Amino acid sequence: MHISVAGKQIALSDALKHRVSAHLDRISEKYFGQAMEARVTFSRARSFFTCDINLHATRGLTLRGEGEAADAHSAFDDAAEHIASRLRRYHRKATKHGHQKARQQVPEVGRGYVLRPGMASLSTTEDDVATEDEDSALPVTGPYATIIAEHPTEIPTLSVSEAVMRLDLADCQIQLFRNSKTETINVLYRRPDGNIGWLDPSLRPN
Repeated sequence: MHISVAGKQIALSDALKHRVSAHLDRISEKYFGQAMEARVTFSRARSFFTCDINLHATRGLTLRGEGEAADAHSAFDDAAEHIASRLRRYHRKATKHGHQKARQQVPEVGRGYVLRPGMASLSTTEDDVATEDEDSALPVTGPYATIIAEHPTEIPTLSVSEAVMRLDLADCQIQLFRNSKTETINVLYRRPDGNIGWLDPSLRPN
């Protein structure tokens, strides 16, 4: 597995890098046999060290853990434990998912965009929008938001339980997927109350 360990404006010792690589290799071998890659980033926040781990186990399956502590080693331990605790909840599913290399079918690919909130007022004219559009190779969505980046986004075919697992393992806010039962595009998202919301357009009112 390819593992990159970096620090944002902080120097990392060789001993710490070796410890990080060895620990993540053990997690990978235990659950997946061999993961693809991992990125570990350390930084400072006030008087604490923070650690962010992104482990790409197989195609479409990403695990994320964050940690914070008074020293870099403890911050890594905290982040690694977050990943381990999520894997323990989904041990059987995650292991099966890893050995099967997700699903054999190639996932659909959509296009994702990053929007920057616009600062224009209601008096923004069409000429203003046209000028902004000419300055960028990317289109604008109007006077209130501008597309500043775009990237391909996979839309996997999953059961709802598999989608929930991915949402939790990746510690993300939203999971877009094609429901394997209804064959419609569904969305899972984290609600402000801590629960998970599920949008399923296949259920239509009478």
